[in-house]
Amino acid sequence: MPRRRLKQVALFAGIAVTGAVAAIGIAAASGGGTNTVAQTISCPDVAGRLPAVPAAAQAEVTSNLALLQRQIVEANQRLVTSAGQGGPAFVQNAILGPLADKRVATIQRIEIAIGRHAARPTGLESLATCALTG
Repeated sequence: MPRRRLKQVALFAGIAVTGAVAAIGIAAASGGGTNTVAQTISCPDVAGRLPAVPAAAQAEVTSNLALLQRQIVEANQRLVTSAGQGGPAFVQNAILGPLADKRVATIQRIEIAIGRHAARPTGLESLATCALTG
């Protein structure tokens, strides 16, 4: 059992690192060599808050955790490509709000997958809201 949990943590860490590397690459590309601090989107870690994932749910949970990371990467890309657009609420209305909605749906799919084989985790939806940093 501990070995399986170690593999899960290693896999989730790899997914998180991939997302972080992509975000850093986007931030570096948007900097254009200036000293400005690039803004990025930061989201709470879902993988670290999951209970033990049953083996029968592992593939679905892993897939959805990867989707959460892709959603962050896509939101960061949108942040870079839409710089200067809209008014003061643009980022919240066009990027962060829709991202939170997508994350809620994905997190619920994770909860359902685990719930089919073990006690369904609760309260994970609170991890859906992301923030602008930088």
